[in-house]
Amino acid sequence: MLNINQITKSYGLNTVLKDVSFTLNAGERIGLVGANGVGKSTLIKIIAGVLAADSGTITLPPDVQIGYLPQVITGYDEQTLGDLIAQASTRLNALETRMRELEADMTRLTGDALDETMTEYGSVTEHYERLGGYEGDHRIQTVLAGLQIDHLPMDRRFSTLSGGEKARAGLALLLLGAPDVLLLDEPTNHIDMAALGWLESYLAAYRGAVLVVSHDRQFLNRVVNAIVEIDEHSQQSKRYSGDYDTYHQAKVAERQKWEADYARQQEQIAVLTLEAKETSRNNNNYRAHTDSDKYVRNGKRATHDNTVSRRIHNAEEKLKRLEADAIPQPPVPLHFDPRFDPEALKGRLPIVVSRVSQRFGERQVLDEVSFTVGVNRRMVLVGPNGAGKSTLIRLLAGQTKPDSGEVMVNPAVRIGYLDQEGGSMSDEHTLYEAFKVGMEYPDQALKTMLIRSGLFRYADFDKPVGGLSSGQRRKLQLARLIFGRANLLLLDEPTNDLSFDVLEALETALYEFPGPVIAASHDRRFIQQFGGDLFEVRDGHLIQHLGGYESYLESQMAYA
Repeated sequence: MLNINQITKSYGLNTVLKDVSFTLNAGERIGLVGANGVGKSTLIKIIAGVLAADSGTITLPPDVQIGYLPQVITGYDEQTLGDLIAQASTRLNALETRMRELEADMTRLTGDALDETMTEYGSVTEHYERLGGYEGDHRIQTVLAGLQIDHLPMDRRFSTLSGGEKARAGLALLLLGAPDVLLLDEPTNHIDMAALGWLESYLAAYRGAVLVVSHDRQFLNRVVNAIVEIDEHSQQSKRYSGDYDTYHQAKVAERQKWEADYARQQEQIAVLTLEAKETSRNNNNYRAHTDSDKYVRNGKRATHDNTVSRRIHNAEEKLKRLEADAIPQPPVPLHFDPRFDPEALKGRLPIVVSRVSQRFGERQVLDEVSFTVGVNRRMVLVGPNGAGKSTLIRLLAGQTKPDSGEVMVNPAVRIGYLDQEGGSMSDEHTLYEAFKVGMEYPDQALKTMLIRSGLFRYADFDKPVGGLSSGQRRKLQLARLIFGRANLLLLDEPTNDLSFDVLEALETALYEFPGPVIAASHDRRFIQQFGGDLFEVRDGHLIQHLGGYESYLESQMAYA
């Protein structure tokens, strides 16, 4: 249905896509993944015709229709929902009109003309059925109810909807248009648990083709049957068959092969280096022949010297070839290096929260919240946007003060705080300058650690923070957290803007972290893998779900 061939796109000196090529076949649902800023949304826009590529081609068969869902829905403000739904159904209406015309023609035609008309009728009816035309109004109600906007009046203007309602209405209109190819850019944004489950089922059964950008690993597992990754450094694409878990397993195998290949090459380099040195040293120990004929003696010496010289030359040439095609050293696994004084915390709680309240205007965000954080406690905070998760994390981090109540932090606690926006970093600083603020290591050690982490390359060090992509800013925050030597971590949406390889490494590092961790997250996979105690922030209170994530999901369904 769709052929992407050698697409290249640059913004000034910054190349985001380089010779990206892959195909999307009928019935395929491909997840497009890669680090933030790598060009996923750009590629979607090029395919949709919103942007022009610098080079390369997008090829579609005749009559194939593309539907595009951007991250921000615009252009509908003055129209009502009813008008928009009617417009979305124009394709099906046109097919139905053509079916009626062909049915009328078949009553009066004969011979070859009838055969041709019947052939077209079969094609049109098959297309109409595939797009769900026979389901009629029931299909419209199913989509609106599934995305939880069926309660909205049909005469409601689009401009009066909330941000979340606009996102869900835009998605509904796209699905009702029944395009052959769906291009979806982060469709899970602004969708709650119930609507997300419906969308996953709908897309998994979609009869057309789907290309979707998503940071939600569980969504990709339930929807896609292939992954295309755009590499952060080469800007090129690579295709993997299967869902997210299959892709992740392939990436783990690639990493293991990388480590084995690097170790093997380093061993070869060591052997050749030693061979050249040993051969050279042995030549200095040449034992002179006792032959009385000086020409014979000199000839034997020359032969020996030539043999040694060839050996050294051969070893050096092999060494040059290996070093010219050197395999880069794999980054070390992410690992927190906490500074602990066990005696300082002995018999004392790291954090005690006592009857904390916080109000913004007329809205009571937190209402006399109390809890304690033990030396081994792990808490994950869940709830919809605006419920108060970030507010509570900021209070614990000492970034803001409560209206009433108290947050008591043990003096031995060293907090590592990961905020959503990265607001503590100055845009005027270079990446390295922002990284080293407050660090206790020498410059060279810091640079070595940062490069070995794999989060950045040396060429990135002088980039201004203000020019970094959201993904690069998030990695910079993470690097500061990793090497900050904190013994208690406060994480506000830690999975935002991270590529999957960094995210998986972060989850492993958090699992191994020996101190308390409190994280606010909406990422289903992260919540499930994080473990610990799960608290829902709702109506100003903390509600603990002793049954974990599954218990929380059940309560959400009942609450909805």
